[in-house]
Amino acid sequence: MNTIDLLVVILYVLGITAYGIWISRHTKTSEGFFLGGRKLKWWTMMGQAFGTGTHAEMPVAQTGASFQLGFSTIWYQWKNMLITPFYWLMAPWYRRSERTTIAEMVTDRYGRQMGMLYTLFALAFLIFVMGVMLQGAAKVIYVASGESWSPNRIVMAMTIAFMVYSYFGGLVAAANTEFIQSFLIIVLSFLLIPFGLHAVGGMHTMRQTLSSSFFTLYSDASGLDVFTISMLAVNGVVGITAQPHMMTMFASGNTERAGRVGQTFGNLVKRLVTIGWALTGLIVAVLVIQRGTTLPDSEHAFGYAIRELLTPGITGLMIAAILAANMSSCSNFMVNLGSLFTRDIYQPYLRPEADDKEILRVGRISSLLLTILGVLFALIIKNVLSAFLFVETMAAFVGIAIFGGMLWKRANRYGAMAAIILAFVLYYALNFSATGTLQLIYKWQPEPFSWAMSLGFITLIVVSLLTPPEDPDRIAPFFSRMQHLSRADRSNDQPVAAGSRGMEMILLDVPGWFKASRWTHFWSRYREDAVGFVLAWVFVGGLIGLAWTLLQFWGN
Repeated sequence: MNTIDLLVVILYVLGITAYGIWISRHTKTSEGFFLGGRKLKWWTMMGQAFGTGTHAEMPVAQTGASFQLGFSTIWYQWKNMLITPFYWLMAPWYRRSERTTIAEMVTDRYGRQMGMLYTLFALAFLIFVMGVMLQGAAKVIYVASGESWSPNRIVMAMTIAFMVYSYFGGLVAAANTEFIQSFLIIVLSFLLIPFGLHAVGGMHTMRQTLSSSFFTLYSDASGLDVFTISMLAVNGVVGITAQPHMMTMFASGNTERAGRVGQTFGNLVKRLVTIGWALTGLIVAVLVIQRGTTLPDSEHAFGYAIRELLTPGITGLMIAAILAANMSSCSNFMVNLGSLFTRDIYQPYLRPEADDKEILRVGRISSLLLTILGVLFALIIKNVLSAFLFVETMAAFVGIAIFGGMLWKRANRYGAMAAIILAFVLYYALNFSATGTLQLIYKWQPEPFSWAMSLGFITLIVVSLLTPPEDPDRIAPFFSRMQHLSRADRSNDQPVAAGSRGMEMILLDVPGWFKASRWTHFWSRYREDAVGFVLAWVFVGGLIGLAWTLLQFWGN
């Protein structure tokens, strides 16, 4: 690391902060701060989804995993690729709810007590995720700098930067800076590959040096069998419904389709760059063998590659890209923290009479203070991959209530509460039984997760059937909104009913699939769902085919 690298990093941090402050100059209302006024274009939504969904700990974890066990570990990241097409189907749930936070949706569906329970979970989730991201960045920077830069100082500079522009601009600043930073993240994902291939002697040399198991798209040697991948996919599809920042991901676009396109295809871009992280891990595995060295921690592989392969200036650019990956995500999470505290604690319980100006002020201050807790959580994290899977698993257990409650109207608060509690207790009990130690973060294993999820859903059904249903008059407006376009997507001359525009939702109509009437005029009623869903699967197949082709033929 030298003066050129430091200058590149400083210019990046100052530049993106200045841009964030400039773009935030028109943020004057709480809805503008929390949801960008629901006016973001589809390309900004894609950048937001890609930037928020791509954190610094992800290339760290993936490169470390493929360095240790081979390319097939890509399924730790790709497990969500198999459920990405479902984002297209679920996106309208959040926009049509016409709410600012998912906690408000939960309140509409199950009542205020469940809404508060979700709020507490959501605050903890965002704080934990921030901690994981900060630790991921710290690992890379520490190794990449040759241990000459203090990662804590870099993390503090990064934190101060995104806190400044997020404080003033909210989601508008977060989403627009994420769009810019997404290009740097793509650079991060592929920049090391040409330098690495040149250093190790090309892909042919890599194949001669490493075991053939390192070049398979699927291998039991990675510890990822079909059952494990399936459970990771279930973790993703159920957990995504409960992740608190999904409201901004799905509902802040200028149209319903903008939310669908942004979240679905923004995340498919993320699945593409994951190939770059996995290939980088293979390169480092060869590099370490050729140089006769070892790494004390497999998650140092990404930082090691930066330090050993890149030249001055380019190293600074890579560090800037790592900061971009973190800042883009943390800024969005910071806005969501303020939104949750203000909309779901401060306004309903402390100051119901608060005007919009006060709500905006409290949202800014609370987002600032709660973000600091994420920094503190980063100090206790040891393994980034385990911590990443931990927070997603916690979301999956809460997602039992949300996912089940959307698809099954008979689900009630008693079943939802019992399902969440049982899933958490059983998960920890099984892990404790297997390890003999009580920990906050266990290494993710498919068996405890599968038992916890299965019995969680069974509990939701059984307890709901044995207890009084929710008041039909109270939940009717919630499900009615699901069947109609949101007010932001209707004009005076548009029909109110979504179905007349080919925009009924397939997933919400699952309970009626066995009725003959459900299949009448299927295409005209579900056109929007069907076209996007099929197109997303085409992209998924293309990405899997691309990875398979590279592994089969490159260097042979």
